[in-house]
Amino acid sequence: MNDKIRILVAEDHLVARVGVSTIVNMQPDMTVVAEASNGQQAVELFRKHRPDVTLLDLRMPGMGGVEAATAIRAEFPTARMIALTTYGGDEDIRRALAAGVLAYLTKDVLHDELLKAIRAVHEGHTYLPAAVAAALAAQLPRPDLSAREVQVLELIVRGLANKQIAYTLNIAEHTVKNHVKNILSKLGAQDRTQAATAAIQRGIIHL
Repeated sequence: MNDKIRILVAEDHLVARVGVSTIVNMQPDMTVVAEASNGQQAVELFRKHRPDVTLLDLRMPGMGGVEAATAIRAEFPTARMIALTTYGGDEDIRRALAAGVLAYLTKDVLHDELLKAIRAVHEGHTYLPAAVAAALAAQLPRPDLSAREVQVLELIVRGLANKQIAYTLNIAEHTVKNHVKNILSKLGAQDRTQAATAAIQRGIIHL
């Protein structure tokens, strides 16, 4: 049977990459055609091999998985990709789905879940494990933060006080206070600590 599902694995950790490739190659209906250790390589190897399904780690040095997915989709709109990540924050998931991945798996998934996802995506379906779907549906509307609010939030996460934020962004302190008020209300947070925690858990800000 030579109509195997041809797979590109992009993952910067050698152990994880070998692990995934081994699982895939053990399947009678799958074969790994190439392995990449960063996003740039993933894009180049995709061009070269045109795999049926690409497994992309979202956090890779240089060009990350979301950027790689976006680049691949720009050139090959029908590319079928699966995001593999250690992060399950709803913003991370949204970002990946917006970039065109059809499945989103956290790295603690079981072998059969990975294989199910590959087969589903190969057939053009999306595949979101229950936990991921729950994170997306968890009554959390996408926080509608402006670009400036995201900047302020990032500095809150880093522990800066309003005065320092004002200085860093070169804006008035009362403007910062207004932004903070808006951020708290949009994130449904009582205080800065809660806002920072929510921002990190949901993948809005990455440390």
